[in-house]
Amino acid sequence: MSSAPPPVRKVRGRSLGKIVGVGDFDGVRLHVVTGKGGTGKTTVAAALALALAARGRRALLLEVEGRQGIAQLFDSPPLPYEERKVAVAPAGGDVYALAVDPESALLEYLEMFAKIRHNGVAARSLRRLGAVDFATTIAPGMRDVLLTGKAMEATNRRDRGRHLYDAVVMDAPPTGRITRFLNVNTEVAGLAKMGPIRSQADRVMRLIGSPQTAVHIVTLLEEMPVQETVDGVAELEAAGLQVGSVIVNMVRDPLLPAADIAAVARGEVDSDAIRAGLKSADLDVPVELVDVLIAESVDHARRVELESQEREELIELGRPTYELPLLADEIDLGSLYNLAELLCEQGVG
Repeated sequence: MSSAPPPVRKVRGRSLGKIVGVGDFDGVRLHVVTGKGGTGKTTVAAALALALAARGRRALLLEVEGRQGIAQLFDSPPLPYEERKVAVAPAGGDVYALAVDPESALLEYLEMFAKIRHNGVAARSLRRLGAVDFATTIAPGMRDVLLTGKAMEATNRRDRGRHLYDAVVMDAPPTGRITRFLNVNTEVAGLAKMGPIRSQADRVMRLIGSPQTAVHIVTLLEEMPVQETVDGVAELEAAGLQVGSVIVNMVRDPLLPAADIAAVARGEVDSDAIRAGLKSADLDVPVELVDVLIAESVDHARRVELESQEREELIELGRPTYELPLLADEIDLGSLYNLAELLCEQGVG
């Protein structure tokens, strides 16, 4: 684990309307992070956990997809089914992490509610009976109840009269599956009309459907991720689930002055002026290379215009929005501190 983060790039995210902080979600304790594959969902969830733990607080980061992505980000060994401290947050505070797997969650559930002791003998017996396969394969609704149930337990857990964690951040499934994953009552309707499974699903839904839970969507300024974000917001709202913020990841700064973007996008580029400028800088550039530079400038300007259009779509969602920059280097623990600081600058925590 790195002992100290690198200096923070002091850049405030561009506003897609109103940039706000976690104060706009007063009372939210379970932060569910989703997003289309490739948007950096896990990285953003980790940075959000660091931001929410800043200044002496405690956050738990949950992984439910079995990829051990959190361990890689925090330069940690693979996470077992136990909560482990993985980082110290900016200005003090602790981030714990837990990889939730359905088998261990099922055994813990049985220990809590059926008084079956969670040990190797019980685990082997359940495997022989096929109970674990039933919970994780044959009955996918039960699998989601187990995973979200662990998030509920961690969110509600108390120690000496106060919540053990100030915030729980779940690195959840992608946007295309998030509503079904969270809407566990619908998923178990055909599995259990009553009994402990149904009761557990009802308890989970009371938390997920309450103001204590918010779903944050990670996106890029590209057509497909933005469209999936728009669709995801509509689906979540239709299911009665609270949408939190939109977090725009991997934002690239324009390389051209704003006043020139439209003209360059139309191909209105003064090649003679470019050649003269290169010559005045003592750069002997072949004509062919100048043409390549001009073509790349036009492509860049058009991309900036398309990104602006995608921003407008996100504005129309009317959601609190944050932006995080594209980082040139591979994501590591120092990068997470950088992103967490930027979230804090924009109001998170």
